[in-house]
Amino acid sequence: MLGKLNRYLIRFGIFLITAALIAGMAGCPGSDGGDGGDYYYLTIASTYGGAVTTPGESESWYAANTKVELVAEANEHYHFVNWTGDVSNIADVYAPATKITMNDHYFVTANFELDQAWYYLTIDSTYGGSVTEPGEGYFAYAANTTLDIVAEADEGYSFLKWTGDVGTIADVQAAATSITIYDCYSITAHFGIAIWDWHDLNAIRDNLGGRYYLMNDLDSTTPGYDELASPIANGGKGWEPIGTTWNNTFMGTFDGQGYEIHDLFINRPDEWGVGLFGWLGEAGVIKNIGIVNVTVIGGIVVGGLVGGSYGTVGDSYSTGSVTGTINVGGLVGGNSFESVSDCYSTCSVAGDRFVGGLIGHSGGPVTYCYATGNVTGDDHVGGLMGQSTGLVSNSYATGSVAGDSSVGGLMGENEGRVRNCYATGDVSGDTRIGGLIGLAHGWRYGDCVSVGNSYSTGSVTGNSYVGGLVGGSYGTVSNSYSTGSVAGMSYVGGLVGANWCTDWSCGIVTSSFWDTETSGQTTSAGGTGKTTTEMQDIATFSGAGWNIIAVTLNETNPAYIWNIVNNVTYPFLSWQP
Repeated sequence: MLGKLNRYLIRFGIFLITAALIAGMAGCPGSDGGDGGDYYYLTIASTYGGAVTTPGESESWYAANTKVELVAEANEHYHFVNWTGDVSNIADVYAPATKITMNDHYFVTANFELDQAWYYLTIDSTYGGSVTEPGEGYFAYAANTTLDIVAEADEGYSFLKWTGDVGTIADVQAAATSITIYDCYSITAHFGIAIWDWHDLNAIRDNLGGRYYLMNDLDSTTPGYDELASPIANGGKGWEPIGTTWNNTFMGTFDGQGYEIHDLFINRPDEWGVGLFGWLGEAGVIKNIGIVNVTVIGGIVVGGLVGGSYGTVGDSYSTGSVTGTINVGGLVGGNSFESVSDCYSTCSVAGDRFVGGLIGHSGGPVTYCYATGNVTGDDHVGGLMGQSTGLVSNSYATGSVAGDSSVGGLMGENEGRVRNCYATGDVSGDTRIGGLIGLAHGWRYGDCVSVGNSYSTGSVTGNSYVGGLVGGSYGTVSNSYSTGSVAGMSYVGGLVGANWCTDWSCGIVTSSFWDTETSGQTTSAGGTGKTTTEMQDIATFSGAGWNIIAVTLNETNPAYIWNIVNNVTYPFLSWQP
């Protein structure tokens, strides 16, 4: 298959070069070497299952009106179907042996299909081993054939399972098994390093670049728990994080396969990089894992799953409690520039600075994530994350948030972009306190919206720079709203407490609203105040250019960013659960 693709790419390159030459040659006297007639090129290709033997699969030149023989031959168990492309001058497009009359430039393809009584089997493997019988690639078999398939692991790796079209494989977890052919199938042999107990999990630190797969749940009854991950392990410090420093990171892949790790205990209040994994490197990937009933106490860069991440985290979650000082999150303490997606945390989280229900600080994209735990800290404290300098989209937080400065229902400080997000938790603090964001900066590397298509509903209480949506803003707020009660002493607004300017941006509010009745506020540094009735009227928002549509109760229309049950609900995001 790859050989055919390479040949096609080479032909296509030749086609581009020769086409440029043709433009100057076709129709020119003498281009045929002497008679001054027109010449045209014929390009021929074929699909998998056969080949064009006459005149071959290439680009060829022919004088005008030349009749060129075309002969296509099918491989064993395949048959010729038809010619496609520039076929108007082919005598019979359904005949494998026919002719084409050349009076223009043509590109034609011979198409082949597998015989009806035969099916193809495509076999592949992941890193860590190979399929030795019948091999890897494409194979054709008669219907009802039962054949052996054998996978062999490389040194240090184990066969895990077969995936794909595995319905007729006798045992998907056996390296040597059989498959019965009733249709066309594609299967893959998976290899990796299996994690069955706490001892296996602990051994990851001896090979930080391996590919690991959790094979079952781990908990306090699983072998190795008492000596490795319990409150009495390691002199009362509990689990030793995998990847102990920023230059000794986990660089491999850890796939939880949907299983959970329960009862993890860590008590290392003076250490950096604390979590199941202390540090995740740039090439590292952690996915499909649940960390349940975790107790993590750390110093700086602390998370239930990962302390500090330079890699990718996806489809994972945590429950329990996480405590630290700086960069503390229910799932990830500090995230560099890579993604965190489809994750959640219900952990209660406490720290000093950069404290979040999901992530303490993030510089990378965060999408389809949420947090429901209560969060407390001093400054840069948020229901989802303490601080973000990246893109946060389609995410939300519902826990209560309490701190001193830069405190928000979704995040404490935003220096990036927020899209299609919401927060519902109550928020309290002293200064720069917001129902969604405490302190919002403009996007530092371009004129991008700081907060857009987002809302908050929780009560907001503070002293200065207090807003239903944003406490203090240097950025742009657009197509957003808030409904929670707002109380403070100075610079208090139903939507935004205060707008400021920097060298690169000024706080601007466009097409945004707050509920004057539920907020208790009639003024704001930006936005338009509306009554509750007006806030539940689609005309308020469609008239402001929102991408919104009315739906019936318990219905959503994902073709629009916003939905509303007119005169019944406030606008809500169409992606919401």
